[in-house]
Amino acid sequence: MDDIKLQYDGFINTPLLWENHDIMGLTQLELPMQSPFQFNETIQRNLRLGKRVERFVIAELNQQPNIEILLENIQIRQGKITIGEVDCILKQNGIPIHLEIIYKFYLYDPSAGTTETEHWIGPNRKDSLVQKLNKLKDKQLPLIYKDQAKSVLEGIHVMPEDIVQRVCFKAQLFTPYKVNQENFDLINSDCLKGFYLNYVDLDKVSHCQFYIPSKADWLNEVQSQVDWISFSQFKECITPQILGKRAPLCWIKYPNGVTSKFFVVWWEVNEIMK
Repeated sequence: MDDIKLQYDGFINTPLLWENHDIMGLTQLELPMQSPFQFNETIQRNLRLGKRVERFVIAELNQQPNIEILLENIQIRQGKITIGEVDCILKQNGIPIHLEIIYKFYLYDPSAGTTETEHWIGPNRKDSLVQKLNKLKDKQLPLIYKDQAKSVLEGIHVMPEDIVQRVCFKAQLFTPYKVNQENFDLINSDCLKGFYLNYVDLDKVSHCQFYIPSKADWLNEVQSQVDWISFSQFKECITPQILGKRAPLCWIKYPNGVTSKFFVVWWEVNEIMK
């Protein structure tokens, strides 16, 4: 399965990670509710997920009557060295906006850090929500005000002091298996998409069927009409990923037909399996 429409629909149906307030001074770009958008472009099959999402966002923005896109994916250079990239500069109702686009998958680990933003970590524990927020605030958003960006802004007749900064930050969130925590102070609970489970605990779902989507299809809603596999087949398929310290996103179908997304994590698993 590699259906661009399903990926785009999954992106559109993913809520913003927070709404109606700022986090660390970061404000989401607000768009009016409209009829469903269409995505009619072609995308290279090997285009990585982050760049795929950027294409989806640009397509959505292009269908907004009050938005004009001035620039997208602009590299800021110092001589021959690229010091950063600006995702998008647009005008909304005539106001210039620097927009950064983010789509993440985060797992809730209450043992990671001490704050809500620190508890949300990447599936492989290589990043976290608070790290991304800090990077946006300290590196990515200030890039447009650097001297090296002056020529870019001059080319579109925009003054740095007139720019408003916004983010389009969407995410799919996952909580520990059979831990019901649906209310968060900062994060939009509508982003909750499923659970995560340690590889050594997989027997808890041995009565179910499974599907392992491609990385691009991580965006998709769970599809019922796929080739579901048995528990033994599933475990055999994901074991190499676990040994390689990669946490796969999977789909699960319970005997009663209910489906969900979940991550199988390797944390502290490799030592056990040796």
